[in-house]
Amino acid sequence: MDPVVLHGEAEGYVKSLEKLPLKDVGSPRWFRQHEYIEKLNMQAILNASASQEEFVQELFVSFGKIPTLVHEMILIEVWKQKVFPILCQLQDFTPKSTFPLYMVIHHEATVINLLETIMFHQDSCESAEEAVLDLVDYCHRKLTLLAGKCARGDMTPGDRITHNPDANQSSIEELQNQSVRLEFDISLKALSVLRYIIGHVESLSVSVLNRLLRTHNMPCVLVQLVDYCPWSRYTAGKVEKYMDGRWQAVAPRDQVKMTPQDGQLWIALVNLLLKPECQGKYDYNNFNKNQVLKLRGSLNEVLIDQLPILGDLQRFLSQLALTDPAPPKKDLILEQIPEMWSNIMDANSGKWKGIAKHQVKTAFNPSDSDLRVQAQRLSQTYNLDVLENLISEKPKCGLCGAEAAKRCSRCQGEWYCNRECQVKHWPKHKPACQLMAEATEKLQKELSIRA
Repeated sequence: MDPVVLHGEAEGYVKSLEKLPLKDVGSPRWFRQHEYIEKLNMQAILNASASQEEFVQELFVSFGKIPTLVHEMILIEVWKQKVFPILCQLQDFTPKSTFPLYMVIHHEATVINLLETIMFHQDSCESAEEAVLDLVDYCHRKLTLLAGKCARGDMTPGDRITHNPDANQSSIEELQNQSVRLEFDISLKALSVLRYIIGHVESLSVSVLNRLLRTHNMPCVLVQLVDYCPWSRYTAGKVEKYMDGRWQAVAPRDQVKMTPQDGQLWIALVNLLLKPECQGKYDYNNFNKNQVLKLRGSLNEVLIDQLPILGDLQRFLSQLALTDPAPPKKDLILEQIPEMWSNIMDANSGKWKGIAKHQVKTAFNPSDSDLRVQAQRLSQTYNLDVLENLISEKPKCGLCGAEAAKRCSRCQGEWYCNRECQVKHWPKHKPACQLMAEATEKLQKELSIRA
């Protein structure tokens, strides 16, 4: 399997990463860093999925750059909340291409995807130092927003792969909708990152545990996610689960199987409630106790067979129902607090409109020549053959499900094991093929790719 970047290249990329100011988002300097992070993300996934030496993760630890990644992610989170809405309302903003804007919106997902890969390791959590607190707060924001949407009945996560844009929408409106759909994927990645942090909490500062249990009451947040299970839904008489970036119908025999999100959620809860470092530090007041005991209704033999450690949780909950644990001791500790979000907000407070106007002039209204250069660089970064290497499973035939080696030449999105299957599947594939082909042509035109 060919690498995306060699070790020497990756070292140069990691060393060059820097904490950029908000006004630089979308600038050539920022796009260069975006390109580096995209390539590092792809290589990290390749190494992890192939059980190879994870040199990207090791480089981030060696050069102490994980805090820079966390800052980069929170920077885009602030930009999307404060600058992007203003930018979309500017009357004189009619960009030739919205693709640079989409790259900025997508950047947050790329960074948390990279963090999901490297934070699996304990030395990564330790190397993040105080930035772990900022990362915990970030994950808490994403998961509480997700739970809140579920509680309000606002959960309408689109399928980011097969979503078809509304022809009546403007390019900016479609971009806003893409940002909303992408937020769902980011929340699921935040759950994984949080689970890894909790798994290594014994090697982190006391402030991290205090923030998880007392400041954010994370056990109750996770209990809400167990109740709502936002990655599962019932549509048109079928159970669908969100896997690999899209909603997929699940056969009746597979409906009881855990998804990766289910596993991450339950493991996070087990660690928060049962780890020795956590026990005795959580306040089981009446509300918290009642919330945690709700988990008993979700635990069953089928679930415990898939994740045996849940048997320990079930026994703990049975004991908790009969007792009232003593309140945690209020130790006098010098608590660290996260600073990245507040520092970015304080540094740019009252400047949001000015930043938006500045970025319209300098970043999001590029010339044709700049677009061509950008398109060429992006086409090298998002090489189709490289992206396919990130998928662990072999492609399956769109008709019979057998291992496939041939791809639809028009849309490049469907696979077949032989010509006969492709011909038989064509009536069903034709509408999707046409949409995907038209989307590709639109993207090429939007990026001003000319011969």
